[in-house]
Amino acid sequence: MGFIRKNLFGIIILAPAALYLVGFLLIILFKVVALALTRVGPQGDLFPTAYHFVELSRNPEFRHALVRTIWFTLIGTPLELVIGMAAAFLVVREFKGRGITRSLFILPLAIPAIVTAIMLYIIFDFPGGHVNDILMGRYGFFPFQVISHPVDWRGSGFFALMVSMFGKVWRDMPISMLIILAGLQAITKDQYEAAKTLGANAYQTFFRITLPLLTPAVSTVLVLRSIEVWKEFIFPFILAGSYPLLATLIERAYHEWRNPNEACAIALVLLVLIIISTIFIFHVLKWLRRRLVRV
Repeated sequence: MGFIRKNLFGIIILAPAALYLVGFLLIILFKVVALALTRVGPQGDLFPTAYHFVELSRNPEFRHALVRTIWFTLIGTPLELVIGMAAAFLVVREFKGRGITRSLFILPLAIPAIVTAIMLYIIFDFPGGHVNDILMGRYGFFPFQVISHPVDWRGSGFFALMVSMFGKVWRDMPISMLIILAGLQAITKDQYEAAKTLGANAYQTFFRITLPLLTPAVSTVLVLRSIEVWKEFIFPFILAGSYPLLATLIERAYHEWRNPNEACAIALVLLVLIIISTIFIFHVLKWLRRRLVRV
């Protein structure tokens, strides 16, 4: 009661927005679960069933999309973290032109994702995309012929997903950088000076001070970015349309298969994967932080 009285004004201000968001999400979730777990009978009546999940398990397109989504997430999420962390360590230091460097790193956020995806579509086009022209030595600034024939980047599942991942990481890396940068700036210089006084080298300082204190920021990056990568739609849809992930398969199930029930079933599978991966990340980071503090 004391907490409510103390924060009554803030609760009153936030309550309408919170109720709207929670209510909206619950209504959508209820509808998705209802469609995924029901089937229309011969007489037009609805009855509960797991039929759509059984059909998905037998569908090779769903299994392939599931594998692609897992690999896309397992590679894309650490890449966003590592590149974002490297950029944060670079711009946290004082040097001439740091402001311009920060602005350049944040620039991808100013470009809509669909614009970035279309730019990559043109750059990696076949047969006359800019990447093929460069690798075939058609531009004067790179006169070396690396390949003799143009590569169909979007015609191969591996290359199409790599191009999609490149676009996703480039577009969202600044978010990871800003979160890690905030974590680095929260670490006081006194801690580093104390470690230096005690004779700690750069390796010991990083693993005993910087990394343990960055764990909250790292966990935030991993959770938020993994959720975004799991449900990524724009880049795979535009750049790897023939090799769908689960998010793009939902659209295909609804529009091409004309089966909203299976689309909702795929959405529930994706939701369960996101929840499991989030819980796993929290447990791993909790164990890692205890291990680092102990060391």
